[in-house]
Amino acid sequence: MENKVIDSRLNKEGTVIRRRRECLSCSDRFTTYEKLERSLPMLIKKDGRREEFDRDKVIEGVRKACQKRPVSVKDIEDLVDRVEQYIQELGDKEVSAVKVGEKVISEIYNLDDVAYVRFASVYRSFKDVNEFMVELKEVLKSKEGNKPPGSHLQ
Repeated sequence: MENKVIDSRLNKEGTVIRRRRECLSCSDRFTTYEKLERSLPMLIKKDGRREEFDRDKVIEGVRKACQKRPVSVKDIEDLVDRVEQYIQELGDKEVSAVKVGEKVISEIYNLDDVAYVRFASVYRSFKDVNEFMVELKEVLKSKEGNKPPGSHLQ
């Protein structure tokens, strides 16, 4: 199918090009989106394995944490965009998965308190209810003082 581009527009972040096209044989019009493909560094997992950054894996984890919460798909995608941008800006060929996970946690913290606690409980693998309660107390304290939680773990 041959077509011609009628109009092209870049989104405000400069990461997606929207093209309005017209089919040369039938004159139907349609829209295509071209996403900027970035080369992201390899993740170094806790056990030392190397793995490619998987955007869909992060989206799925955040989506599970945000289940039945007032968080839109766009909010989740924007969050993952910020995580990708953070990884890109580090400028390293390899990045610790822990560093990426902490960035995801800090972004979720700013998005939704309940989703934050859900994600942190899985990501940080609390050993018992007491560790979980310490984290909940940190969230409540940090919301009062407007500091990100988790600083007591580092």
